[in-house]
Amino acid sequence: MEIRNIAIIAHVDHGKTTLVDQLLKQSGAFRENQHVVERALDRNDLERERGITILAKCTAVMWKDTRINIVDTPGHADFGGEVERILNMVDGAIVLVDAAEGVLPQTKFVVGKALARGIKPIVVVNKIDRQDSRADEVHIEVFDLFAALGATDEQLDFPMLYASGRQGWATETLDGERVDLAPMFDLVLRHVQPPKLDKDAPFGMVASILDYDNFLGRVLTGRLEQGRARLNMPLKVLRPDGTVVETGRLTKLMGFRGLDRVNIDEAEAGDIIAIAGLTDATIPDTIGALDIAGALPATPVDPPTLAMTFRINDGPLGGREGKKVTSRQIRDRLMRETEGNVAIKVTISHEHDAFEVAGRGELQLGVLIEQMRREGFELTIGRPRVLTRENPETGVREEPMEDVLVDVDEPYTGVVVEKLSRRKGVMQDMRPSGGGKVRMTFHMPSRGLIGYHGEFLTDTRGSGIMNRMFAGYAPWVGTIEGRRNGSLISNSDGNAVLYSLWYLQERGELFVDPGDKVYVGLILGQHSRDSDLDVNVIKEKKLTNIRAAGKDEAMLLIPPRRMSLEQAIAYIEDDELVEVTPTAIRLRKRYLDPHERKRFEKRTVDIDAMA
Repeated sequence: MEIRNIAIIAHVDHGKTTLVDQLLKQSGAFRENQHVVERALDRNDLERERGITILAKCTAVMWKDTRINIVDTPGHADFGGEVERILNMVDGAIVLVDAAEGVLPQTKFVVGKALARGIKPIVVVNKIDRQDSRADEVHIEVFDLFAALGATDEQLDFPMLYASGRQGWATETLDGERVDLAPMFDLVLRHVQPPKLDKDAPFGMVASILDYDNFLGRVLTGRLEQGRARLNMPLKVLRPDGTVVETGRLTKLMGFRGLDRVNIDEAEAGDIIAIAGLTDATIPDTIGALDIAGALPATPVDPPTLAMTFRINDGPLGGREGKKVTSRQIRDRLMRETEGNVAIKVTISHEHDAFEVAGRGELQLGVLIEQMRREGFELTIGRPRVLTRENPETGVREEPMEDVLVDVDEPYTGVVVEKLSRRKGVMQDMRPSGGGKVRMTFHMPSRGLIGYHGEFLTDTRGSGIMNRMFAGYAPWVGTIEGRRNGSLISNSDGNAVLYSLWYLQERGELFVDPGDKVYVGLILGQHSRDSDLDVNVIKEKKLTNIRAAGKDEAMLLIPPRRMSLEQAIAYIEDDELVEVTPTAIRLRKRYLDPHERKRFEKRTVDIDAMA
C-alpha cells in the first residue's frame, strides 16, 4: 500500500483542525450515522475551551488505495517545539493561510522550518468565503514570504488551492466549482512524494510525540525511518548520543486509522506508528532493533526564552483546597512534563521547595499551570522573566527579541505606538490593511511584552489583534518600566467584610468580594498610588444602642476585578506571587510578614545603590 505523510501547518486560528474534520468526513473515516464532535482532534479540555491546538496529533485517511497520514500541529509560537518535531515525520506539508488575515508571524515560523527541511509545501488559502477575503493579495504575500525565507526554485513553484475548511470544499481557481475536498486529496497524491526509505535495514524510528494512556502507559509516536517493525521483536532504546537506555520487546504496536489507534502486527519504513510498553524511552530517543548501528539523527529544538518559579503553597490557606501540595509531587509532575514536552526545561531553584521552569512563552507555561491546577495541585508562581545569555564572541549580555505584528483600528494606533515605544519597541513598518485598520510591525525585547496583552485589549476596546514571534537575541536594552500602581495588602487574617471594603474602594481597585478568605500579605487590590498600603478588611462596624437610620443599606460595592490565571501572572511584580489552587487564584506578597517585606525592600534598595 502506498503512503503519504503530511503535516498541516498554519498560524493560530487559521482553520487547521476544522479542515482535518472535513478531510476525515469526506474520506469515509466516519460512519454516516456516527456522532462526531466539532474539531474532533482537539481532545484536551483546554484545547476545546481556548479554541487552540496545544498538542500535535496524528490521524490517517484512505484515498484511492493510498493511506494519507495527517499530523495536526499547534499554531501558536509557544508550542513551536511540537511543530519542529512533527516536521521530521512528514514528507509534505499543507500551509494554510487565512484569506483575510494573510501571512502572520507564526506562518513565517512554521514555513521557515518546513523549507529548511527541504519540504515542498502545498499552499491553501482558507476561508475565502469571508466577506473581507483578499485571496490574490494573500497569494502574493505567501510568494514573498517563501522568497524571503530562501526557498529554492522548486519550493517557490508551489501548487495552490482556494478553500473553505468549514464548508468542506477546495478548488484550484477562485471561480472554480465548489463541491468537496477531492481536489485537495488528489493534489496531495500528485505533489507529495511517497517516503523513500530503506525497508531492508534494521528497524529504527525516532520518538517524536509522547503521551500517556490510562491502560497502555507511555505511548511513543514517530515515523518508521528504516526497516520493518514486527510485534514481539526484541528492541533497544538509544539516546541521541548513542547511550543505550533500555532493552525489551515490542509488545504493543499500533497504527493510525481515522481518529483511532488500532493494533497492528507489522509496519514498514515510511509509516507513522505508535509503540507502548517501554518504561524509559522518551523524546527524541531512537527505538530500534538490537542490531541497529546507532542513534538516528534528531532535530535540535530552539532553547526556551522565558522562565517562572514554581513553589509550594506556603501560605496560611495551603493544603485546604488541593490534594497535591508537596514539593515532591510538584517535582514529579514537572519532570513528567519535560519527558513529553522538549520545549520545557526544569531545574532546582535556589529557593527552598521551588523549581525553575523554562519554556517558550507565557501561554505555554500558563497552560501547564492550568493543567496542574485541574489535576489537584496547589502551588505559587513567580513573575515571568526572560532568559538572557552571554554572547560567546563579544561577551555582551543578550536578551530574547520578538517580532510583533499588530492589527488595530485607526483611532487606536497612537496609544499602541506609545505603549510599545515605552516598552522599548521599535516600529519597523506601518501600513493600512483595509477596513479602517492599520497593520504595524515592531521589533522589541520579549520582556517588554510580559503583562502587556491585557492592557493592549483594553486600549483597543477588544478589537486589536497582536501576534508575536521569537526573532533571536540582541544586546540588553536597559530598564523597562513595569506596573505603576502599588498594592492594597491585608494586615489581618479572616474574612473580608462589606463595611471595610466599602470604605477601602476609594483607595483603589479591589480584587476581593465580601466573605472571601484573606490573610496577612494577601493582595486585596490595586492602590491608586505607586506605593503599597497595608489595610484591614475584616473590621466590622461597631454596634451601639442608637438605632441606625438605614444609611448602611446604601453600601454598594463596585464589582471587584477578577483575573484569569494568565492575567494574574502578567500582573505581579518581582516581590509578588500568584497562589494557584483547584478552586482559587490569589495574589500575595512573596514575604507575607510586613517586617520581612521591609527588610527585603531595604536589601533591594542597597543592592541597586551599589550597582
